[in-house]
Amino acid sequence: MTDPAPALTPPPATSAVGLALLGAIVAGVGVWMAVQGPPADAPRPAVAVPPTVDGFRADAWFLPDEPLLGFVEIPAGPFLMGSDPGTDAQAFDNERWSPAAPQATLTLPTYLLGRYEVTVAQFAAFVADTGAGVDPAALAGPPDHPVADVTWPEALAYCDWLDAALRASPSTPAPLRDRLDAGWRVTLPTEAQWEKAARGPEGRVYPWGEDADRRLANFQSQATAPVGSYRCEACLYGLADMSGNVWEWTRSPYQPYPFTDDDDAEGLGEDALWVMRGGAYTDPPRNVRGAIRGGADPGASRPFIGFRVALSPPGP
Repeated sequence: MTDPAPALTPPPATSAVGLALLGAIVAGVGVWMAVQGPPADAPRPAVAVPPTVDGFRADAWFLPDEPLLGFVEIPAGPFLMGSDPGTDAQAFDNERWSPAAPQATLTLPTYLLGRYEVTVAQFAAFVADTGAGVDPAALAGPPDHPVADVTWPEALAYCDWLDAALRASPSTPAPLRDRLDAGWRVTLPTEAQWEKAARGPEGRVYPWGEDADRRLANFQSQATAPVGSYRCEACLYGLADMSGNVWEWTRSPYQPYPFTDDDDAEGLGEDALWVMRGGAYTDPPRNVRGAIRGGADPGASRPFIGFRVALSPPGP
């Protein structure tokens, strides 16, 4: 199996960033690497928070200018997880549910997911408010593009900050406040939440259907695009960029299927990888399917890795 990961150029030997391309460990899927973050004594970047961004609210941390600030409800119910090579010839081995069955039906409770990937402007608001030390490259892109060069801990820190900001703000929409008061929290989606939102109950190959279509998502291209700039009326739940643009961190450690929430703490050690989903702008059609599973070291900070947020009910 050929490794579909984007070509990576190792940094010079004198660089503070170490890189190990892990390659085709699990059917050659995704981007496998281990990197360190910026040195602890690196200067913090100047934070340029834009005065306005079209379609987003400057008075609400640059979240989408929508009644629920860009959170979209994914209804409770069953969905198919995993890939059947009989219906998707592009499926990788690590998408198979078990030796006995290629797919399984899971049932999830209702949750909310961000319509868009987290943008540069949204991440800049977090950095400006907290003084977090991040890779300057994360703040260098256009404000309405997805943030990238973000590590897994930084993505979680953004989620924690946004959770606290929504709780503290008197203007948080009532439906969001009610859920927060009931114990819901802003965090990264699990890979099951991510896959259901991307593929729907019936397990589509792509968010819009069975065939790749470059008119509907940003892949096989040279750069990120503004979030939501690819109109896809057929895409599920009104979500944007579930295929391509940037790989998206989840809160699930990379483990073989079957997927469960309650064993996520088992077998984790210093070499644990964390699941990324969705593929990136550089990737071929095979890598932007809804079932694709990539994994990366939590310290990975690369120009094709970003994230989106979920609002999840209490539970594992």
